Formats: sequence, C-alpha cells, structure tokens
Amino acid sequence: MDLNTMASDNLNDDRDDRTRTDGRDGTDEAAATAGLSTAPAQDEEGTAAERPGEGTAVPGSFGGVRGTGAAGTARWLGREAVGWTRWMWRQLTSMRVALILLFLLALGAIPGSLIPQSDVNALLVEQFKADNPTLGSLYERLQLFEVYSSVWFSAIYILLFISLIGCIVPRTWQFVGQLRGRPPRAPRRLDRMPAYTTWRTDAEPATVLDSAQRLLKRRWFRTAPAPDGGSVAAEKGYLREAGNLLFHISLIVLLVAFGTGQLFYSEGGKLVIQGDGFSNTLPQYDDFSSGSMFDVDHDLDQFGFTLNEFTAEFSREGPDLGTPTEFRADITYWLPDGTETDATVQPNNPVHIGDSKVYLLGHGFAPVITVTDGQGRTAFSGPVPFLPQDTGLTSTGVVKVTDYLDENGDPEQLGFQGFFNPSYAIDAERGPHSTFPDPDLPVLTLTAYHGDLGLDSGIPQNVYQLNTRKLEQFTSEDGEPFRFDLLPGESIDLPEGKGTLTYESYQRWATFQITTKAGNGWALAGSLAAVVGLAGSLMLQRRRVWVRATTDGAGRTVVELASLGRTESARIPHELADLAAALQPDAPLIPETSETSESSDAADSADSPESSESSGSATTAKSPESSESSDDQGARA
Repeated sequence: MDLNTMASDNLNDDRDDRTRTDGRDGTDEAAATAGLSTAPAQDEEGTAAERPGEGTAVPGSFGGVRGTGAAGTARWLGREAVGWTRWMWRQLTSMRVALILLFLLALGAIPGSLIPQSDVNALLVEQFKADNPTLGSLYERLQLFEVYSSVWFSAIYILLFISLIGCIVPRTWQFVGQLRGRPPRAPRRLDRMPAYTTWRTDAEPATVLDSAQRLLKRRWFRTAPAPDGGSVAAEKGYLREAGNLLFHISLIVLLVAFGTGQLFYSEGGKLVIQGDGFSNTLPQYDDFSSGSMFDVDHDLDQFGFTLNEFTAEFSREGPDLGTPTEFRADITYWLPDGTETDATVQPNNPVHIGDSKVYLLGHGFAPVITVTDGQGRTAFSGPVPFLPQDTGLTSTGVVKVTDYLDENGDPEQLGFQGFFNPSYAIDAERGPHSTFPDPDLPVLTLTAYHGDLGLDSGIPQNVYQLNTRKLEQFTSEDGEPFRFDLLPGESIDLPEGKGTLTYESYQRWATFQITTKAGNGWALAGSLAAVVGLAGSLMLQRRRVWVRATTDGAGRTVVELASLGRTESARIPHELADLAAALQPDAPLIPETSETSESSDAADSADSPESSESSGSATTAKSPESSESSDDQGARA
C-alpha cells in the first residue's frame, strides 16, 4: 500500500478537532503563524489609568479620564492630541488610504487629458475660454487648465508619497528582522495545521530529521533544527514580501521621477519651413514652457538644425485612400564645436541631441506670396504657413502687410485671410476645400482688407488670426466682397490701384517639439521594478514546513510533516505530499496491518491521552479549502 492510497483512505475533516485546544496549544499555534506578514500590528488604544474618583471620564476620547484642575486638563489635552495624531498617521499610512489616494491620483489625471492645458497649448485654452465663457471661468477657478501643477493635484501627490513611505519603512524593518531570525519551532499539535501527513518507519529519528533537513535545503527552504533535536522547522517564500516591498518602493521611485521631471523639464515647439533653420535659444521658440528649477540661460543644450527636406506620402487607392504612409524630416544639426550631422526625424522616432530630443509633430504648406504696394515697390515677399484643418489638409492662414504705401504714398496696412487647398474643390455646402492631402491642384483662396491691423496697440496677437475690427474689406466692382482664387505663378491686381498680389509657389513646413526631460531613466527603472515586484508578490507564496520524528511505544519512529501558508492554497498540500514522497526512501513506510495498527494505537494511548483524537498510523493531507477529495488535496506520494 503506497502513501496515496493510505492518504485517500484516511482523509477527514479535522476542523472540530482544531477547536479543542489548551492554552499551550494556542500559544504554539500563534507562534507558528507569527511573522508570515509584515503588515504593522494595530494595537488597541488604551486610556490613562486614573485612580477612582479623580477626574471625569470623557467617552470616545483618546485622552481617557480627564483629571481635576488645570494640570489634569493639560495632561488630558496632551494625551488627546497625541492620540488623534497617532490615529491620523495610522489612517494615512494604511493600505486602504494609499489605494484611495492612488485612485484619486488616477482620477485627477483625467481632466488633464480631456481639458486643454495651459502649459501644452495656451492658444487652445484661450479659444476654449472664448467659446465657453461660463465653463471656462469654472475650470479656471478649479485649476483644471493646469491640472498637474494645481494645488489639489499636488496635495494628492504629496499625501500618497507620505503614505507610501509611512507604510514601507516599518514593514521593511520588520522584514529585515524576519530575515535575520530563525523559522519558528514546530507546534505541539502538527495535525492541526492546514496540511498534514504522518507515517511510521523503522529508520532512526535522527536519520529521518537529517534527511529531511537536507531535502528542505535542496528545495531552497531555510531550516532550523529544534534545540531538543526532535524536529526541523523550515520556511520559504521570503521573495513574496520582498516583491511586495519592491513594488511599493518602485511607486515611490515613480513619484520622485515624476516630481523631478516636473521641476527640471523644458518643452517648446517650433514651426520650420523647408530650407529654414532653428537655433535652440528661447527667442526662437513659438511656444515654450519649463519647470520651476530649469535654468533657461544655462540648461538649454546648445545646438541648431536646418530642415533640408520634408517628405509626406499618402495612399492613393483602396480603403486607405488618403492615409499617410510616410512622414520624414531630413535635417542637419550642428553643435558648438562646429560639427554637423545629417539625421532623419520621424513620428515616434526622435533625434537625440545632448540631453534634448527633437520630435516631429505635424506638417503643412506655406504658399510663397509677394505683395507690391500702390507705389509699385515690394511690400511683402516670402512663405506664409497655413494651418491644416482636416485630413485633406484644407488650410487656413493670414497675410499681414505692414510696410505698405497706398496709391497716394500714404502709409497703410493690408491684411489677407483665406484658404490654401492642396487638391482644390468647391461646393455649396463646404465652400473651398481640399479632397486630398497631396498638392494635386494647389489653389490659394483669399479675401483682402486695408486699414489698421492693430499691431501698434501693444496687445499680443495670434499670427494665424486677423483682427478685422479696424480693417475695411475690399469690394469688387459689383459691390461684393473681393475674393479671388490663384494657382502657382498667377497674380491679381488689388482694387483702387492698391497694388498686386502674386502667388509664386508653395513650400512645405514641419513642426518640431524640443524637450528635455529629467528623471526618465528613474521612471523606466521604477516601472520595470514595479512589474517584477508585483509578479513576485502575486506568484510566490510564503509557507512553513515542520518535520518531527519521535519514537512510539512500539519502538517505531513516527514521522510527522505539516505545512502552513500565509494564505490558503491548493499548492500547500501538494508540496507537502511531494516532500513526503521525496523523504520516503530515507524513511520507508511500514505497511499497516490490523495487528500493527491495534498495537500502535494502544502504544499511542499509553503515551498520550490525546492520541485517540487523530490517527497515528495513517498518512493524511488536509487543506481548509476542501477536506473531502483526496485526489485533489491529498498527498501524492
């Protein structure tokens, strides 16, 4: 008869038996389960002991009984303050509050993704306020346009940081103490453990224990023989708690990296027309933002680049018609020492220059326009970027002419606004628009104004918008607004002898984002460590194993194995069964017969009055999850 058969025959529910314990058994079992968790113990709040008749009891207070007189009141207030402080600290450092703060941090980041942010696109924020004045005013009071630097988001961030540190520090010290300690000694009643097996053998107890200790060490258990030499204690799974601590420490590293990145970052955008260049200095940026600890004068990397060529290709057939297939910006960047390097910037493939990264964000067209004034001289000439509005690159833009003289030689200003359509089409519903993003039919559609552009008022203006409040629109001979369409190389005379406008050609432009991020390496390391720690805390299990070998009244050795895990798991009985099977060659099982069983029971009864409560000659494996199926939970010897 093998161990599996005997375990199946003798598997039973021992829960009622576990409740019958004396004081010594309870102490042993408490010692056996101690230390399986590093969660801080929550001691009960006590009250100060006061002699009867001295003071007044204050129900629900931390100060306990308030003594008489000013001194008694002061002592009570001190105890009350300390009690409330300890209570608030325990609440803040509890896992429940840490999870709540983590949830609030994720919840607070949602507005930062849905609502335009001032440090990302200030123009979009101003447009949102103009379109939604009531909602914009509310969002501004709630700091929703600057979520990540708001007071409430910073408060959540700092409280979470403190909560994690307050949770980790005591658990780390406790874990270090457990690593330096020894596995607890075997309880007196091993049969009350969740997984348990026993059999009799003719091998000597010392031989069984030595073999068991070697076996457990080979399976990476920490072992400790009992001082009396009657048992061996072993423990395994410390990496579970190490993984748990690593996960929480990684969260702190992520928070520190995030905070460092917000303090020492810089980010700016620049639109560069093909053939033009950029130098990494503050006046060159179209928009720029940085952290409070970033020194613009010294921390900006010294470099510059020229946009040699921008290439954009689109699918021209099939269901993906108009879908981009390639965006590429070929640049040449230079360093202070004069070295020049050719590089290619593509979406999600930035160019690294020193500590900075150059990203490719967008592209469009810039029609090249020449304007002559009423005196026949060139008042304006150059490419003007138009901003795309849809996937067909229907683009809008303005031309502002400030150095202009009218037909009488008087200074005046001109303004033009309209559309650039790479593949021109027009209909009654949409008006002029583009049907494809490539320049198959590049048409420039404009309307013209003259008067005062308002540039001398000192109020900043959007270069892509035209303020027509002090401008008068040109009209044609029939009194209709003066609007015209031009192809590359075409010109048109402005009304009233105001000059001419020529659409010379068009060029491509690209927008770049230049960023300097601090703490990215730490954030990556923290993320990877968090994944490793979480996997370890979920996949590993802390458990203890005890092996006891004693001699019964018949002169045979009784071998007992028991296992206890921090959490209930079906793997605990299976692992114990594997250990029992591996130990069997050094402690062979004595087959049970009716005579030997009766003699063993009689010997057990003579040795211990409690031995009749459990079988001493059978091999069993129990689990609190199920004690009904020996095939699923029993020993697999």
